[in-house]
Amino acid sequence: MPDNIYGKYYPILKNVLDDLVGRIQQYNKEEKEKSGEMAYEHLLYRIKTHDSMVEKCNRKGLPEIPCSALRDIRDAIGIRIVCRFIDDIYVNVARIKEMQDCRVIQEKDYIKHVKPNGYRSYHMIVELTEPYEDVNGIKPGHFFAEIQIRTIAMDSWASLEHQMKYKHDIKNQEMIVRELKRCADELAACDVSMQTIRNFIHAK
Repeated sequence: MPDNIYGKYYPILKNVLDDLVGRIQQYNKEEKEKSGEMAYEHLLYRIKTHDSMVEKCNRKGLPEIPCSALRDIRDAIGIRIVCRFIDDIYVNVARIKEMQDCRVIQEKDYIKHVKPNGYRSYHMIVELTEPYEDVNGIKPGHFFAEIQIRTIAMDSWASLEHQMKYKHDIKNQEMIVRELKRCADELAACDVSMQTIRNFIHAK
């Protein structure tokens, strides 16, 4: 794909994504068999589009070449894991850290350390060793993926906040920001209550 910023690495990226998704789906199946409950409710994934990656390179002052997209920027592959309960988030974190040839190089817990606007999520950047040549000409190669893990409530809120961030003609924006923060706190309280009820149900 010569007109794509990923160049010849785009098919390889798809293979790396498929492998990572397959491993996440496998441990979800194992959790279901072990405990009777899934590790997560649903899984979303993508390769960042050519246009989005070009825009990010420009924003960061990087040349529009594969090295920028695959080495300097580390979210060409994006995974979102959406869970029912807060504890499930940390189950997924632990399972990802146990994966072979998967090294966590950055993680941020925005659930315990909430952003000022109310945003909550768990972010990880992982480095994957895969049997393909990477952008540095190394084989097995090293590839990066960003993983976001959150509850259904957190995901709904983040979707709404994302719409507001990229819509430029919103009226009463300050009021909406305040309301979003209030909703974030209320949803977080509900998440905690749901987790508590679940713990009571499972208590022996």
